[in-house]
Amino acid sequence: MTKTLVAKKQDIERKWYLIDASDQTLGRFATKIAKILMGKNKPIWSPNVDTGDFVIVINADKVKVTGKKLDDKKYYKHSGYLGSLKEESLRSLLGRKPEKVVNLAVRGMLPKTKLGNQMIKKLKVYKGSQHPHQAQDPQQIEA
Repeated sequence: MTKTLVAKKQDIERKWYLIDASDQTLGRFATKIAKILMGKNKPIWSPNVDTGDFVIVINADKVKVTGKKLDDKKYYKHSGYLGSLKEESLRSLLGRKPEKVVNLAVRGMLPKTKLGNQMIKKLKVYKGSQHPHQAQDPQQIEA
């Protein structure tokens, strides 16, 4: 009889990955990042333990979307006060904060729990091709 291995904190070995977002379709790109953040690309994956790795995304401003999403897709925020619902199109948010677009796309694909909050903190998104994580020696992968 074989025993089922359950991932523990001390068994997890975290790596750093570097992904270039240039000319990548936003949704397909975000699913690949979410899998790495959750640790689903590892044989030790467990649904109740954060087994994922760190991901650095560069060139977030060069991400693509298909169809008419640039004008049709809306992002909403609300302060909690009456009548304060704000709406912004994908085009304007990409121009203003492209890091937030990638972050929100990936966040939507992670668990909506404390574990998901832990996972999203391992995502580092940058507008250009420069990032301050050279010391971690990130491994470049194709998305």
